Amino acid sequence: MRKILLTIFCVIQVQISWANDGYKLWLQYLPFENKAVAEYYRDYLENIVLIGNSPTHSVIQKELEIAIEGFFDMKNKPGINLNPSTALVWIGTEKELSKDILPELQSQINQLGDEGYILKYLHGKVIVTAKGNAGLLYGTFALLKQIQTREKLENLDILENPKIQLRLLNHWDNLNRTVERGYSGFSIWNWHRLPHHIDQQYIDYARANASIGINGTSITNVNANALVLTPEYLEKAAALADAFRPYGIKVYLTARFNAPMMLDNLSTADPLNPEVQDWWKKKTAEIYSYIPDFGGFLVKADSEGQPGPHNYGRTQADGANMLADAVKPFGGIVMWRAFVYNEKTPTDRIRQAYDEFKPLDGKFRDNVIVQVKNGPLDFQPREPFHPLFGAMSETPLMMEFQITKEYLGQETHWVNLATMWQEILQSDTYAKGKGSTVSKVLDGSLHEYKLTGIAGVSNIGTDRNWTGHHTAQGDWYSYGKLAWNPDSDIQKIGQDWLKMTFSTDSDFVKTAQGIMNQSYETLVNYMTPVGLHHIMARSHHWGPGPWVTGGERDDWTATYYHKVTKEAIGFDRTENGSNALAQYAPEWKAMWGNPETTPLEYLLWFHRVEWDKKLSTGNSLWDEIALRYQKGVEGARWMQSEWTKMNGKIDEERFSHISSFLAIQVKEAEWWRDACLLYFGQFSGIPLPAGVEAPKHDLNYYLNFKRNFVPGI
Repeated sequence: MRKILLTIFCVIQVQISWANDGYKLWLQYLPFENKAVAEYYRDYLENIVLIGNSPTHSVIQKELEIAIEGFFDMKNKPGINLNPSTALVWIGTEKELSKDILPELQSQINQLGDEGYILKYLHGKVIVTAKGNAGLLYGTFALLKQIQTREKLENLDILENPKIQLRLLNHWDNLNRTVERGYSGFSIWNWHRLPHHIDQQYIDYARANASIGINGTSITNVNANALVLTPEYLEKAAALADAFRPYGIKVYLTARFNAPMMLDNLSTADPLNPEVQDWWKKKTAEIYSYIPDFGGFLVKADSEGQPGPHNYGRTQADGANMLADAVKPFGGIVMWRAFVYNEKTPTDRIRQAYDEFKPLDGKFRDNVIVQVKNGPLDFQPREPFHPLFGAMSETPLMMEFQITKEYLGQETHWVNLATMWQEILQSDTYAKGKGSTVSKVLDGSLHEYKLTGIAGVSNIGTDRNWTGHHTAQGDWYSYGKLAWNPDSDIQKIGQDWLKMTFSTDSDFVKTAQGIMNQSYETLVNYMTPVGLHHIMARSHHWGPGPWVTGGERDDWTATYYHKVTKEAIGFDRTENGSNALAQYAPEWKAMWGNPETTPLEYLLWFHRVEWDKKLSTGNSLWDEIALRYQKGVEGARWMQSEWTKMNGKIDEERFSHISSFLAIQVKEAEWWRDACLLYFGQFSGIPLPAGVEAPKHDLNYYLNFKRNFVPGI
């Protein structure tokens, strides 16, 4: 056991004056803004005792040193004093706490899970404790967050346990370093240099994830390359696992379903074939020989050309269970994605996951968790919650959110995704009566799941600021916090992120949070108002494309979903149409089944509506669509105007970068409005209502607007 006292001497810098490229994310550890604040925290930061000896203790010590350097603008690292007698901050697991402290904390310690922590002010000291090293690391980051957000330490009395067990990032990164649906440069994984070189960015990636409670990462694309399961790449993945382990992060790999055929020339990948089963068992044992704490497999099968059990007349449970049996002896799990749809265009694509998985409820092994997208289509700007949530009482389900903005302006639009995620998480499934929210499905409390999880499709790349748009860092941060507790207050999450990332100035935080709060609805208005969906351009999904039609699949077009005619627009999902509505609880069927009671946000998702139908707002459908497009444009302009007021509140580099992206956002909001209204207007035949600006060009201009090499394909 070791005892470490961090003692520092510093010079206070009063204001921010340096360039800031955003690399430090929310771990800026900004210098204290005045002498009084610095003196308050100095007493604590000069007297920290870290008790224990492990790789995780070492990274805790390093993080404290980095934080203290930042808070006091120090050029040299603080020294180590081995005398703990004057300590005001004690950091150690329950086994390492002194006997005079432990008894008063015992009742709270008894409430801790394996990853939980206690942060408490007791007898003039701040205590950070946990049952294990991961909790201790999370507790240390929680303490540093309190200091970053300038909270009083004497008020500390926090006991936190994560509500969800598996909290993962899913990287859609390819072995050639391109990133599918990535808009922030190339993949951060430099496979060519691994395993011999561990880039500092890998360590900083682990620090950032640990600071928000993420405990797993799937490092390769769900459109999987079987090469990642070969020794050449397993030793590279093992090097990453070694780097991440002290931060409580496990590595997971995507498994291509026909890997036995691709790697060892087996004649089949049939999951019920004994030779195939034996191949996966041997391959799994090989993986664990490289990575002893390997988390398990993430699988995309029978979707968008990926092979799967359908190729052999087997069920999704057959495929998942084969892999589950292989990893079971090692404590691994299988995350089996529910994003499946038929090779041929069905009546309604959004029905297919439910239709396929609901009959399999209870037929999966206990170490399988089915990964379900937030909505039944594909990460659209707005979708109702996926009907599988609440429908699988015997099969654990995990959420898949998309942090990267594939359909939401990609890297240049400021959209606070926490607003959208909260909308989904707090949706009521009515599975066990009122209050059966999606969040309760995910945390296991609704159906008593033994395995719980959540995944976020990463928005991280080699851009110096990690995420392309500086504000997109907030989506990564918010995802981690909601993964820890899906019922968290997103306003508090947003405030904390702004303070840690940019400034604690109250005017800045208030204004920036106001922009965040309006950003999601603003985007929906200028892209897909009144329940429109899947009207983006083909393939790269950047920009409007309501005219997209033809090609190899109808359900990869826009016209399939809006079905526009001169009489009406929208997709009928009631019993008179595809009847996808039948997959929801009776309470939702009653509300969404009637266009008069369907909220306008979902109107054209569930109904075909005549252009001249009068809505609850008093507007005709056409006028409502047009006015919402205009409102979206005006909202983007308002965001831009509000941000200009922040000049001088933060560093010039990030202020200017965000300003330039907001200018792009305004132009693209106008592009969406003009293109969509011109296209749909030729069918409605109704003039634009008063207050809606005339398009800048004619429809032919937008139909022929092309750009090459749009990122993220």
